[in-house]
Amino acid sequence: MKPWSFALALLVLLSVAGAITPPGAIAASAGAISAGDTAWMLMSSAMVLLMTPGLSFFYGGMVRPKNVISTMLQSFIAMAIVAILWVAVGFSLAFGDSLGGEGMGLIGNPATFAFFRGVGGTPNPAFAATIPFALFALFQMKFAIITPALVTGSFAERVKFSSYLLFMILFSLLVYAPVCHWTWHPNGFLRQWGVLDFAGGTVVHMSAGIAALAGAIALGKRKDYAKGQSHPPANIPYVLIGTGLLWFGWFGFNAGSALAANDLAVSAFLTTNTAAAAAALAWVFFDAVRGRRISALGACIGAVVGLVAVTPAAGFVSVGSAMAIGTIAAIACNAIAHWRSNSALDDTLDVFPCHGVGGMIGMVATAVFATKAVNGAGADGLLLGNTHLFLMHLLALVVVSTYVFVVSYAIFKLVDLITPMRVTADDEEEGLDRSQHGETIFASEAALGLAGGE
Repeated sequence: MKPWSFALALLVLLSVAGAITPPGAIAASAGAISAGDTAWMLMSSAMVLLMTPGLSFFYGGMVRPKNVISTMLQSFIAMAIVAILWVAVGFSLAFGDSLGGEGMGLIGNPATFAFFRGVGGTPNPAFAATIPFALFALFQMKFAIITPALVTGSFAERVKFSSYLLFMILFSLLVYAPVCHWTWHPNGFLRQWGVLDFAGGTVVHMSAGIAALAGAIALGKRKDYAKGQSHPPANIPYVLIGTGLLWFGWFGFNAGSALAANDLAVSAFLTTNTAAAAAALAWVFFDAVRGRRISALGACIGAVVGLVAVTPAAGFVSVGSAMAIGTIAAIACNAIAHWRSNSALDDTLDVFPCHGVGGMIGMVATAVFATKAVNGAGADGLLLGNTHLFLMHLLALVVVSTYVFVVSYAIFKLVDLITPMRVTADDEEEGLDRSQHGETIFASEAALGLAGGE
């Protein structure tokens, strides 16, 4: 059976399985639905989903013209693949009954909410007491969608599309779902340790950034990659549009993680915007100090780095701390990104320096700046004398980084054994838009005009 025939047959089988799965009952006791909270979380879910098309513009604008469509599609297709996977088994693995013992949840039972069995209009107070449980599951789905899409920037311009789809499925099941369970399930072992991650600095950004590092190493350099040299981006306005969509959607990402329309959501909204603004300025000013021109691309990347770094801290820190987090992250990630560009590591769009390192900085900063004055359900950080939280975050950083890198690297190698992950040299030279999809952003074939589609 050809790969695409197998994929179609699998989708049909999943559809049949879903159709015959009984709906089940909500196991948890019912809570009172709040119309305001439900409206806000519906909006937040939509805003987070919008981030993935935003990411496609952000990434698509930074690659070369011959790879714009393929790069954008790698993000866009995640909305379809992960949505089906999440309904079938992903939500169960992330939020199902813990396997691993009391206080040591490692992964959810895949049968708990298979095909959203028992996931309906009744609230589940273990996760969100004032909104339908199905809405909580949908909100979490949007996080699961964007995480593998973020990874694609590291191997842009050289990955085989069918191999990427297989990687995305395995990554979602074996990396994203376990880390999500550890961090956000009430019985997850990181949550039991007291680790704070308000909106996904660990679950989303560290996971994506470290997997990106594994991918850049596993797939190797592009055939024309050279240290200290970069190709002109295809479309800076695309990057600006993508950044705007990401910045807007991030309010749902972070403020929505309050899971209610309340003062905590407002605080997270404010810290998110402040960190992004501070980081955008810090990135371009740091460029200017080092003798580089202030650029639109730099402002966009800086803003995204600030959004990444404040994500785990958004609901635990003050607005002043958010400004510090954005500034620190922008300077550090800028320096690491430029160091990377002069190394042998071909992380095409600097996913590891921006999301991996940015996520790590955010995780550590959360343990430093957190205060119960903002969120009484959290904890005070190192600046307020809580050494234990700081040490737990450092330990969690090591555990998550090690697990994500090892498992992601193994997935890349496994997929490569099943079907080569890299396109051929000729296909890479031609560009993935044409070689993988038979499409081009150019008005006519004549417009390609240059050898190699540059």
